[in-house]
Amino acid sequence: MEENRTIIIVSVSIVNNGKVLIIKENRKNIINKWNFPSGHLENGEHPFITAKREVKEETGLDVYLTGTTGVYNFFSSKGDYIILFHFTGEICGGSLYFQEAGIVESKWVSIEELSNYENHKLREAPVIKHIVHNLLKNNI
Repeated sequence: MEENRTIIIVSVSIVNNGKVLIIKENRKNIINKWNFPSGHLENGEHPFITAKREVKEETGLDVYLTGTTGVYNFFSSKGDYIILFHFTGEICGGSLYFQEAGIVESKWVSIEELSNYENHKLREAPVIKHIVHNLLKNNI
């Protein structure tokens, strides 16, 4: 039996013209769920570096980090304890393309539109809704 782990994740709301970029993941345990570009912190890696690396790997875009919406904690569907650092960022280079397997679509949506997405369409919906609430509260 596998022991539950503590996992550190970093994600980014890329803001452009009043909209944020979301990606649709289609992976082994996540089927057609919308999420922000995100990924695991590698051993010894700083969260800022992880954020930029994951955005590049998943979208092809280079980002400049502009702020944060907070640190979130929750249990994943597999029972792992997740600590999530969520940043905001702006595009500073690259071009949008899917480089990583499992990313099947992307789109730009307003934060208000994202707040109205049905939970079953979002990966870790309560966390994404909390992030969206903080984006709206901070007028991002």
